[in-house]
Order: sequence, then C-alpha cells, then structure tokens
Amino acid sequence: MPEFSPGLEGVVAAETEISEVDGQNGRLIYRGGYLIQDLAATCTFEEVAYLLWNGRLPDRPGLDDLKRKLAGKRRLTEAGQATLEAAPRDSDPMDVLRTVLSAQAQKPALTKPSLDEAIEYSAVLPTITAGCFRLQKGEKPLEPRAELGHAANLLYMMFGEEPSSERARWIDQYLLLLADHGLNASTFTTRVVASTGSDLGSALVGGIAALKGPAHGGAATGAMKMLEKIGSPDNAEPWLTATLDKHERFMGFGHRVYRTYDPRAKILRELAKEANPRLYPTAEKTEEVALRLLKERHPERPNATNVDYWSSVVMAGAGIPKEYFTCIFAISRVVGWSAHVLELLKDLRIIRPASVWKGPEPKAKPLPLDQRNHG
Repeated sequence: MPEFSPGLEGVVAAETEISEVDGQNGRLIYRGGYLIQDLAATCTFEEVAYLLWNGRLPDRPGLDDLKRKLAGKRRLTEAGQATLEAAPRDSDPMDVLRTVLSAQAQKPALTKPSLDEAIEYSAVLPTITAGCFRLQKGEKPLEPRAELGHAANLLYMMFGEEPSSERARWIDQYLLLLADHGLNASTFTTRVVASTGSDLGSALVGGIAALKGPAHGGAATGAMKMLEKIGSPDNAEPWLTATLDKHERFMGFGHRVYRTYDPRAKILRELAKEANPRLYPTAEKTEEVALRLLKERHPERPNATNVDYWSSVVMAGAGIPKEYFTCIFAISRVVGWSAHVLELLKDLRIIRPASVWKGPEPKAKPLPLDQRNHG
C-alpha cells in the first residue's frame, strides 16, 4: 500500500530544469543555473521569460525578436473582447482573467502547446487585466502600445499614462521574481492538465484557477489587508499580539518549502523602500515584531518572511489596487506555467497519483430505490 502524504508534501512528482527552490539554503535557481538575485540585478522580465522558455539568456537580436512577438500579440480576439465586456462589473478580477483567457484560447481543434502560444497568452494577460480594471472603474479599455515594454505597457493600459521608468522597473522586477517557483500548486495544476494531452490554453486556465486561492496567489492581498488594519508602526505590536492570542495567522510569513527568509522577499524589501516610502515604516516594524512573536510562540517551526509580504508593499507603491495583486502574479507566472508545459511535452505521461482507500469492504448489492428507507 502506498504511503499517504497530505498535500503531497515530500513527494517527487516531476523532474525539471525550469527552476529549483532550495528551501534549506534560501535559494531560488532559475533555468541555466542562475540565482534569482543575480538575474534581478542584471536582467528584465522579458529576458527571464526568454530564459525560462528557451533554456538560455537571449542576445540582443533574440530579445528584440521576443519583444516584437509579445507586442504583436497583445490584442484580444473578438471572442475575448466580447467576454471581457460582458463580465459583471463587480466580478472578482481573477474570475474575469480566467474566463476571458478561456474565451481567448478558443480554437477550431485541439492544438499541441507551442512556444508561439506561450508568447501569445503571456502577451494578452496584461490586456485582460487592464481592461477589467478600467471597465470596473467605468472607463474604456485602452489599446496596447507596441513601443512599451511588458511592465510599462501594463501600467499604461491600466492608468492611461506612460509610467515613469522607476515605476515600470518596480513592476518589471516583481514580474521577474515571480515568473517561476518550482512545483507549486498552480504550476502542478498546469502540468496535470497538460499531461492529459490537452491544449496550452486549458492548462493555463487551470493555473489561474489554482492561483486564485488565498493560500497561494491571494496571499499578497491578505498581507496588504493586514498592513492596512495595523495602520502605523506603533500599532504593530498590539495588533499582532492580539491576532496571535486569537490563534489567527499573519499573512506573508511562513512557507511550505523555505526554511529561511525568502530570497525574493529580500529583493522586494529593498525595492519597497523606494517604491512605497509611505508604507515602508509600518511594514518594516510589522515584520520585525511578527518575526519575533512567531519565534517566541512557535520556536518549533520556521516562519520567515515570504514573497507575498513585500510584494504587496511594492505593488501598492506602484499604484496597483490590492484586488488586482493576484492578476499581476498571474501575468508573471504564466511564463513559468507555459515553460513547464513545454518541458512536459518531451516525455508526456498522464499524471495519475495513487490514493489510499478509506471506505468499507464491498458489501451486499444495493437495494432498489423504492426499498431504501433511511428513516
């Protein structure tokens, strides 16, 4: 009988070259053997997308070609546009993103996932997100601008003006840092869908559905709500203490894999000083108190800061409403999702884990409906 592992913890379900989460040493390694902090110091999101898809960093012609392809695929199809405009204005933005991508991915027949499709879907997610944002504000969606980079175009389509280079860089860094992260729940979901031989659009819709959960992609929104409730550095200690006394969790702390401080959070923490100087003092004090209290009350388990905590501060500093944090996460992670699907095609085998039967042994045949009486 196979051994049951709740949440598949410790179960090896894939071999991959896309990324490695070294939880013991607090390292995130992207394809090709690059540490995340080295990529963040040197590269843009588009360069990292090229790396995850192709296994190497681009040269100038390769990067220019990818930028042209992304810019050329940003417009919605007729079905995608109609679905976006039909969405109720009070919908959860992730529901809109999931549904419009599904409409955008409609094709006459089943197609094998390809790099061109990966670029196509990565290009269009910012258009969907920005269109939803503007429609919910009662404003008309804006057409994408081909001359703007991925992050700058997203901000332009959301807010109607070309962002400063600093503001675009904050979002670009976030997108780069979140592009892939091992076999997390949403990535595993995309691999499960793709393992059946399904199309890339369906696999990515599955990824968005998994990312929506508050225990996964929704955690940054929870972290921002927590910081808003705390409100000031002076209130951090009493608020956090009262929260622990009620046996409630802090959002943005602890991770299934990392035993140390999330390396992405370190980078975003420094970026937050520049991106959100108004909120930074409260966030800094909250982190200091939270880490101390968690160590005092739960010394048996690591509860270091994770990426969701400081990403919420950076995104808020760039003007992104907290209701859209998870959509921005999806705009980043779609690159990793699609890279995993393309990798899976090299040795396609349907993912079919075993289960442990907890029911009774077979018994008598079922009674006809009219003879069953449950009182």
